[in-house]
Amino acid sequence: MHNKNLFHVLEMDCTVIGRSLGITSPVEPSLLTPEISESEQAEHKTDHINMGIPSFSVSMYLVLLSILIFLSIRGEAAEYRYHFCSNQITFSPNSTYQSNLNNLLSFLNANSTHETGFYNTTVGQTQTPENTVYGLFLCRGDLATNECQDCVSTATKEIVQQYCPEEKVTVVWYDECMLRYSNRSFFSVMEDKPRMILWNLLDITERDRFLQLVEKSLSDLVPVAANALSGAKKFATKETKFTEMQTLYILVQCVPDLSSFDCNRCLREAITNLSTSYGGKRGGRVLSPGCNIRYEVFAFYHVQASAAPGPGPKGKGKSSKVIAIVIAVTIAASVVLVILLYCFRRRRARIKSNDIKEENSQKSDGLLNYHAASEITTVESLQFDFGAIEVATNKFSDDNKIGEGGFDKGVLPEGKEVAVKRFSMKSLQGLEEFKNEVILIAKLQHKNLVRLLGCGIQGEEKLLVYEFMHNKSLDNFIFDSKRRSQLDWKTYYDIISGITRGLLYLHEDSRLKIIHRDLKPSNVLLDHNMVAKISDFGMARIFSENQNIANTKRVVGTYGYMAPEYAMEGVFSVKSDVFSFGVILLEIISGKRSSGFYLTEHSQTLLAYAWRLWNEDNVLEFVDNFLMELGSTSEIVKCIHIGLLCVEENPQDRPTMSAVVVMLRSESIALPEPKHPAFSVAKFMSMDEISINELSFSTIVPK
Repeated sequence: MHNKNLFHVLEMDCTVIGRSLGITSPVEPSLLTPEISESEQAEHKTDHINMGIPSFSVSMYLVLLSILIFLSIRGEAAEYRYHFCSNQITFSPNSTYQSNLNNLLSFLNANSTHETGFYNTTVGQTQTPENTVYGLFLCRGDLATNECQDCVSTATKEIVQQYCPEEKVTVVWYDECMLRYSNRSFFSVMEDKPRMILWNLLDITERDRFLQLVEKSLSDLVPVAANALSGAKKFATKETKFTEMQTLYILVQCVPDLSSFDCNRCLREAITNLSTSYGGKRGGRVLSPGCNIRYEVFAFYHVQASAAPGPGPKGKGKSSKVIAIVIAVTIAASVVLVILLYCFRRRRARIKSNDIKEENSQKSDGLLNYHAASEITTVESLQFDFGAIEVATNKFSDDNKIGEGGFDKGVLPEGKEVAVKRFSMKSLQGLEEFKNEVILIAKLQHKNLVRLLGCGIQGEEKLLVYEFMHNKSLDNFIFDSKRRSQLDWKTYYDIISGITRGLLYLHEDSRLKIIHRDLKPSNVLLDHNMVAKISDFGMARIFSENQNIANTKRVVGTYGYMAPEYAMEGVFSVKSDVFSFGVILLEIISGKRSSGFYLTEHSQTLLAYAWRLWNEDNVLEFVDNFLMELGSTSEIVKCIHIGLLCVEENPQDRPTMSAVVVMLRSESIALPEPKHPAFSVAKFMSMDEISINELSFSTIVPK
């Protein structure tokens, strides 16, 4: 076969590559998730596809296999699941503890290729006890060393940059690994708290029989993992049939430095917690520092193929033929699976590309309508010389990076400081769409919106130039115990009012309704006078004059700030931004992040916690101690009240931003009683029973 014919086969659509084998995609269909990254959203949009392969010779199978592996295999980012910060013991920036922590994370990263997928170490043991750092990582037992290394590398960066920047006691879980550190030794100690229970959102039929099978399968694996030899992985998996069409996949794992007794106890307690919290879901897991368990009806780990039986003492010729057949069938099956993977990724990329193009088209139509009704502004009048921007940012030097949002600080020749955002070379947004968007953003002139100064275009590379904000973003203040106390209540109240005015302008006062879709503290910037300015309109959507609601197949945004109707169904409106504002308001008052919050003995979410205290007439317990000392109690309570109104589950029950502005300004207006917030549970559980819906495995398809 000529090469062009071989690649013709590769380029064929998955639905037309021979159907003789009738193999169905093994990928479990899953749903759009409210995760931050767009790549992860694409990972969870799948279709069932039927495909087969023509009957090539074994040699051609090998050639095809090699090419397809080369084309399709790529590194996958670690899938974040949850994190815990003690919020009780912190360290100061540039302190000895931070230096030791940085060294510890480097040591863990450098040793992430250990065959056991586990490593622990201590830094600073010769120094004072308060500066000693203990840490470890544990990778899922089925991972290859390079997969483990990728996860540990991600964890060592994100745990201090995104999740727990100044806490001494921290643990973060990904699908592929766990990483933790502390100021006290926990090696070889069975610790099962904090314990998280995460659920698949899909229900299972015959729930009682299913639970019995889950419990038995998990229990069967406990001694297998617990009794592993010293120094070996305490890890076990099992597959068992639930129905003719459904297979149950089970995994248990302990930290290898636990004794057999402690591992057994940790796993048994996890199984008990899972069983008592079971609600008929087809998947679930328990995460703790000492062990973890999980069950699903799809393969979430690398399933090991059964080994072929060895040859007996007689019948050598027959055995050789059997072995040859087994090898040939294995190769053929491998080729089919690789083709399936390749075609699935092509199809997924095509779907994502079409969705992005469709959304960009909708954006472009709205922008063109806007320009037709307004004065003419050209991109040329807003365009900076690309070379001048490179000089201003020292060729986008790492020294000029601003946070983690893709911004660089620059200084123009006249001495003006700017913030420059670069767009990926792989961005699917076309040049015309980019130009239209630049013109729109440039015309959004309001004191509570970050001002766009211009843009730069060179070939396929595009960038935006914004005014520079000296005090960075709101999250740097409300989630930092030291910087938080630098602002008084009046400043926080002014920031809240500024956010409301900026949103009101976008929703009602500009010529078109604009839905931000990614409002969060890191996108609220603060100038030198601490004036709040909403930034980052890369995910914004434009509504026509009479449009009130829209839906999308491509959910983008940040978990913890997305309204439920948007996260689960792709439906968004001005009320989606109202929900995000409500979350920010409650975070400002409490000083705690919504995405990583849970409270001992009570609730799993910040919203549920605020709701419970409100109903118990004990709402002041929700307020950060620092604000209680400086703030007006009546204004603080009013902000909590407004926040709860904004995060109500039904979008129609949430106020508009114009109503929120009136609520904040008026001292006499009677506010309606808030209703049950979204993303909370009616049953409150203790620390070792905390349960959250794991949206990454949900199956709700956008309309």
